[in-house]
Amino acid sequence: MKKSTLRQWLNWLCWVLGICILSLAIAACSPSDRQVCLPGSLNSLYSDEQPALSGDGRWLAYVSNRGGKHRLLLYDLQDRCLISLPRIPATVVAEHPSLSYTGRYLTYLTSDRGKIVLTLYDRATQQAQVVSQWYQAWVRNPSISPDGRYIAFESSKNGQWDIEILDRGDRVELDIPDGTMTVTSNQ
Repeated sequence: MKKSTLRQWLNWLCWVLGICILSLAIAACSPSDRQVCLPGSLNSLYSDEQPALSGDGRWLAYVSNRGGKHRLLLYDLQDRCLISLPRIPATVVAEHPSLSYTGRYLTYLTSDRGKIVLTLYDRATQQAQVVSQWYQAWVRNPSISPDGRYIAFESSKNGQWDIEILDRGDRVELDIPDGTMTVTSNQ
């Protein structure tokens, strides 16, 4: 192969790789709010219950017995469609959803080997994680704070129902609307 042909081929390859890297960077910087609208609506022929509204009023999480199971559904009130929740299997029986301000964080109860557990789902990372695994008691009625840092729930660990608050820590990425400033106090 001639040097000039090789050089042209390498230039073309660098150009193609540059375009690929640029497109990946653009995709990575795109809003993580990309959502998949699914067919469906509110108030179906099935039992739809336990509604939880996000603080910004856009998202509605609820439990429905569509398909014969208590499934967790998320409805976009603005676009009027159901939103897929990747990595939450349709077979998971969920109860008592709660949403953060913009709907990024979703808490709900589910069963893990027969024990009711509190689960946190992050829509940005599409990851679900059990956050009550260290509790040796029953939990119920979770409620997540608007910024997603705190989760309040009831626990039976003292032989009665008490309110507990789980602080997810100061390193949690907060759920705040774009452009909103957070103010911290040093008092």
